[in-house]
Amino acid sequence: MIGQLWLALINQKGTAGIGPKEETNMIVELMPIVALLLSAATPVNVDMAARILPAATAPGSAVKPFVKLPAGKLALVHVRVIDGTGKAAQQDRTLLLDGGKIAGIVPGGDALPAGYRAIDAGGKSVIPGIVGMHDHQYYIARPDLTSDGKSDKPLLVPQMTFSSPRMYLAEGVTTLRSTGSVEPYTDLNTKQMIDGGMLPGPHMDVTGPYLEGGGSPFIQMHQLVDAADATRTVNFWADQGVTSFKAYMDITRDELKAAIEAAHARGLKVTGHLCSVTYPEAAMLGIDDLEHGFFVNTQLDPDKVPDVCPKSYGDPTLAAMTPGSGVGAALIKLLVERHVAVTSTLPVFEDDAPTNGILPQRQLDLLTADARTDYLYLHALEGRRSVSSKAEGAKLWANELAMERAFVSAGGMLLAGPDPTGDGRVLPGFGDQREIELLVAAGFSPIDAIRIGTLNGATYLGLADRIGSIEVGKDADLVLVAGDPSQKITDIEAIETVFKDGVGYDPEALLASVRGRYGQY
Repeated sequence: MIGQLWLALINQKGTAGIGPKEETNMIVELMPIVALLLSAATPVNVDMAARILPAATAPGSAVKPFVKLPAGKLALVHVRVIDGTGKAAQQDRTLLLDGGKIAGIVPGGDALPAGYRAIDAGGKSVIPGIVGMHDHQYYIARPDLTSDGKSDKPLLVPQMTFSSPRMYLAEGVTTLRSTGSVEPYTDLNTKQMIDGGMLPGPHMDVTGPYLEGGGSPFIQMHQLVDAADATRTVNFWADQGVTSFKAYMDITRDELKAAIEAAHARGLKVTGHLCSVTYPEAAMLGIDDLEHGFFVNTQLDPDKVPDVCPKSYGDPTLAAMTPGSGVGAALIKLLVERHVAVTSTLPVFEDDAPTNGILPQRQLDLLTADARTDYLYLHALEGRRSVSSKAEGAKLWANELAMERAFVSAGGMLLAGPDPTGDGRVLPGFGDQREIELLVAAGFSPIDAIRIGTLNGATYLGLADRIGSIEVGKDADLVLVAGDPSQKITDIEAIETVFKDGVGYDPEALLASVRGRYGQY
């Protein structure tokens, strides 16, 4: 390309009388163009730690009302440490926090170093801050939803920029991946304000706009037209500052391949809620992660054709897929060999589970009146499903739990997230806790479920040296809870203080500020 530009410049000026001075001038003329070409050809890899976990900023005036314990030298005395690594809980320890770092873990009876403020944590536990790997900042609205489940078009996705970050932080999520954005500029600016101490909320891995193909029902999504469009979209949003991408249900294999290559050239990862592309196809294309466990794989759907999302959306595939089946074992083997992570999002599918019930009142109270009505309509519809439909759902649920356990047993990287989106059943933060509880229901030990919800996410993001576990030298992102979630996993709901960068936040104050607002803004 540079040689062609040189020849074009010579042809424009003519060869007569080109001496050393003229040649030097031509080189100077070409230098800005050459620099632009070189920068475009060699994109710079993103420093994920610097982007997602920038240097801590002191809470500003809008954040201070939610601070219970300012950062400093704090000692959580006689606390139980569940460190997130999968090791057994450490009983009766003193956890030393110095500013934004974990400074020590010592026996509970040891004398405190000079200058530390003692916080009595007897009978309580600390776990790492949750790393939510499927956490949205929006709430899907259905205009004029009726009790029989009908609504007017178009489907709308209003942003929950005010309420979501507060709810995540209040319920122990100190780092999240937005995992698909409908307002990426909003998410980027929200992250900047949180990082700057101007808004309360968690650290954020901002995922770019959905990489969606043609025919999407979501009017707010860009629909890719071809592979070149996928490349342009990834490069543009990488330049804007997003740190991951998510492929969606109607993307084609060519578009997905182009998006993966463009993202990987920047050192960024691509996950996917797929349908038009099957799990084996995506794995062979180099995708990094697959969302919704094994619920949305369509490889065995009878009406599946290449690059088209079938109306069965993967149900026939999961119904036929168990770890003991040849196809199930082969898929797990492929994903593990190709180092493809899988994100479990059990809460959003819990309507298929025997555990499905009405939300607790404290969660219902966070919804707007309209959002609460919509939730109750949809919950009632679930209750009116036929016996055969419920039996089919129970089979899908059982197969999903078995596939997730087998995937981990085979060495697969399982991540955790709730997918809080639209019917009120899954709320920010609360859903992240519920995901960890449901992993225990799936057969994981509480210690392993906590590791999946914390350290695994940090490891996938490349941030395990900073967050995800409670170890000396790591960031002071952790959650103080009443009780012992290593024995009774539901104790993770009994949050007393959430520490992010060493600052202790008051969960009740954060929730009080958004009560009755989720679903509005």
